Amino acid sequence: MGTAARPGFDTDILRQGIEGQTPETLLSLYADDAEIRLVNRNATPSNPKVLHGHDEIGAMLSDVYSRDMTHKLEGCVVQGDRAAYSESCQYSDGMRVLSESMVTLRDGKISEQIIVEAWDE
Repeated sequence: MGTAARPGFDTDILRQGIEGQTPETLLSLYADDAEIRLVNRNATPSNPKVLHGHDEIGAMLSDVYSRDMTHKLEGCVVQGDRAAYSESCQYSDGMRVLSESMVTLRDGKISEQIIVEAWDE
């Protein structure tokens, strides 16, 4: 009796989506019922922005990748059903953003994500 291999989180697709600025590619990494909690200068830890499901997450990704900025995956670590990665971004005017993500995986897809962003100000 054989066992099916569990699908793994595809870090190559993560890099392609982030650096290629393709929200559709990134959205393919999320489970249909995924949740994102975003903490940044406008959404404090006590009141994070929370996104649920493909529609809300897809809208956020489309907004981010429609901006005149570059994105780079700085590093990614996957261990079991958890992953963490760093992303650096730069707007055309030179403003930089650093994003750190901690994700929970289910069947190789992101089911939960916490994003903490820091901006030049």
